[in-house]
Amino acid sequence: MAAHSQGPVSIHPVKDKADKREFVELAFRLNRGDPAWVPPLKNEAFDLLTPGKNPWFEHGKAQLFLARRDGRTVGRISAHVDFLALEQPASQGMGPGTGNWGLLEAEDAEVAHALIVSAEDWLRGQGMNRALGPLSISIWDEPGLLVEGFDTPPTIMLGHNSPLYQAWIEGEGYRPVKKLFNYAVDIVDGFPPLVNRIVAAGEKNERIRIRRVDKRKFDAEAQLIMGILNDAWSDNWGFVPLTDSEIAYVGKKLKDIVFEDLIRVAEVDGEAVAFMIVLPDINELLIGMDGSLFPFNWARLLWWLRKPKSKRLRVPLMGVVKKLQNSRMASTLAFMMIEYIRRDGVAKYGAEQGDIGWVLDDNQGMNAVADAINATVNRVYQLYDKPLS
Repeated sequence: MAAHSQGPVSIHPVKDKADKREFVELAFRLNRGDPAWVPPLKNEAFDLLTPGKNPWFEHGKAQLFLARRDGRTVGRISAHVDFLALEQPASQGMGPGTGNWGLLEAEDAEVAHALIVSAEDWLRGQGMNRALGPLSISIWDEPGLLVEGFDTPPTIMLGHNSPLYQAWIEGEGYRPVKKLFNYAVDIVDGFPPLVNRIVAAGEKNERIRIRRVDKRKFDAEAQLIMGILNDAWSDNWGFVPLTDSEIAYVGKKLKDIVFEDLIRVAEVDGEAVAFMIVLPDINELLIGMDGSLFPFNWARLLWWLRKPKSKRLRVPLMGVVKKLQNSRMASTLAFMMIEYIRRDGVAKYGAEQGDIGWVLDDNQGMNAVADAINATVNRVYQLYDKPLS
C-alpha cells in the first residue's frame, strides 16, 4: 500500500451510484498487488450494499464512507446498525447499543483512523454505545479481520485483508472479543479409524437416515435447512436470526453452486435434525476474472457450473438441532455427513482439501470434530469491540 502525497484526509458519505461504484472499485485497486486476494464479482458487491437487493436492509441501516486525499479516493468503510442484533441478549455478543462497522480498505494508518472515527461518530448518532467489528455487513456475510493465514487465497465466502489493518484497528483502542477459526483438512485418503468406526456404527442404526438434498424442491429444502440453522445456532455468540427473505435470498444466490451430493440432511426417526452444506470453491475461478463476467468469463463460469472441478471444498454451514447438541448422536450424524460428502467430493469433483469454517474459538463440539478428522487451523479471523461512550 504505497503512500502518495500527504494532503489532509477528508471523509465523504456515499450519496449516489457513482460514489458506490468508487466504494466497490477501491478494493480492486488497493488489493491488486496481493496474490491471495480474490476479486468478488462487482455486481454481487453492489447488491450487498443496496437496499432492495440485499434483504438485510429490511432490518438494518448502513452508511458508507469514502476517504479522499488530494482528489484521490484512498479509503472506505461501512457503518451499520442491525435492529435484529440489538434484540439479542448482550451476553451473546450483540445486544442493545451495539453497532457495527466493516468493509474497511485504507491506504495508510492516517486514512484508517479518519474512517474509523467517522464510522464511530455515525454509530453514536444512531444511539449506539459500543462498536463491534469488522462485519461485512452481517454476521452471516464475512465477519472478522483476517489476522493469520495471509499466504493462501480464501475459499468462497471468506474474507481477506491486508496484514497492516490489525495494528491500525488495535491502535484505535479496539480489543479482541472473539476469534473465528477456519480449518483445512486433507480429504483424499479418508479420516482416522476412530471416525470410520463411528460412521460404521451409525450406518447400523436404523433410526438414522442421511440423505442428499433434492434440488427439484430447492425452496422447501432451503427453508428446512435454514430452520434447523436458526435453532442450532440460536445460543451461539454473535447469533442474529435469518429472516424468511434472507433465507430466500441466500437460496437464490447459492442455487447455481449447490450440488445435491455436496449437501446432506440427517434424519432421526424421520425428523430432519441436522444438515451440512458444502460448496465447491468458485474462488479458484474468480481469482482470474477481475470481478467481471464480461466478455468471456460467462462462458468459463457456465462451463464450470456444468461439471465443476474444485481442489478445495468449503463447509460454510452445518448444524444440529439444539435438543441433540453435545450428545453422542450429534457427533455420529456430523461424522456420517462429513464422510459421505468427502467420498463424493473426491470421486466426482476431484477435491483434495476441505475447508471448514468459520468456527467460534470456544465452540467445543465443532473444534472437537475438526480435531478428530485431523483438521488444522489455516486462517484466523478476529472480531473487536470498543465502548463508544
